[in-house]
Amino acid sequence: MTSNDADLSLRIFLAIANRRVARAACSDASGWRVETVLDGPSPVTLAADPQNPDVVYVGTQGNGVYRSADRGRSWANLGLAGRVVKSLAVSPHNPDVIYAGVKPAGVFKTSDGGRQWVKLEGFRRVPNRWWWFSPAEPPFRAYVNALSVSPTEPDVVLAGIEFGAVVRSEDGGRTWSRHRRGALRDCHSLAFHHCNGQWVYEAGGTGGGAAVSRDGGITWIQPKSGLTPKYGVACAADPARPEVWYVALAPGPGKAYGEKAEAYLYCASAGADWQPIGWEAQPMSRMPRALVTRADSPGHLFVGTTYGDVWHTTDYGDSWQRLPFDLGGGLSLLVL
Repeated sequence: MTSNDADLSLRIFLAIANRRVARAACSDASGWRVETVLDGPSPVTLAADPQNPDVVYVGTQGNGVYRSADRGRSWANLGLAGRVVKSLAVSPHNPDVIYAGVKPAGVFKTSDGGRQWVKLEGFRRVPNRWWWFSPAEPPFRAYVNALSVSPTEPDVVLAGIEFGAVVRSEDGGRTWSRHRRGALRDCHSLAFHHCNGQWVYEAGGTGGGAAVSRDGGITWIQPKSGLTPKYGVACAADPARPEVWYVALAPGPGKAYGEKAEAYLYCASAGADWQPIGWEAQPMSRMPRALVTRADSPGHLFVGTTYGDVWHTTDYGDSWQRLPFDLGGGLSLLVL
């Protein structure tokens, strides 16, 4: 076993694939084992506790929120029964503070680890929310597709709406801004940097496909130089170098989510043009649906594709290896 293999064997991979949670773990005796650890509640989104890798949360299609304290081995219901929970964010400052984005578009918050949830009524007063509309799934009502909490300002929260807006709160969700100009209205992926609260990243289906903020989500730009496709699916940033970030794109939704993918993976660095990266020539036949970086691993990027395979680079995309397990088709989210 190489040193890199040894490092990977310490990882636990959890993914949403075909409306179930799949778990991949490695032991020296039997190698990698993949098993379904949550199925019945129809999971649709995953979020990990930034302070404790053992704790993971799942949002479901009508069955609220579930929590695991043992990296996915067992689960307990955490409330919001009857709600379609499309996104979750655990505060990096206080693990008892969790935000849940739901469909129809709204945000709930708990400050006691999920014993009580409060609907953030201020979200209903976001300007111009009346025209938000999602063509992604019937009954075509908008939903909160992404949530992220600043790593440096506990009360700063961003929410991205599927074909709606990117909005910002400075008071823990009590009040919200209008759409932040320059951000992508059709938000598919949205995240603060691991430790630098000035940097925020977005991938989306309108505009240039990718957007970035360098002032904590107040103002945004869409760096397009070097990008050919304009439909952003996922994004992530290097933990040590916030100017280095990644985006997965396709020419449109049919090529992103359909059976015949036309996928592109790019890396940006310090304002330079986007550069293609990946394990095969672009366009790639497998759509990267999840891009994951870890705070303890600069230069590393994990990519989960629609087919359930996971690829890993340790050198910012210069070289790749496919990990020796399959999480199953229909993969949409990945945490580790």
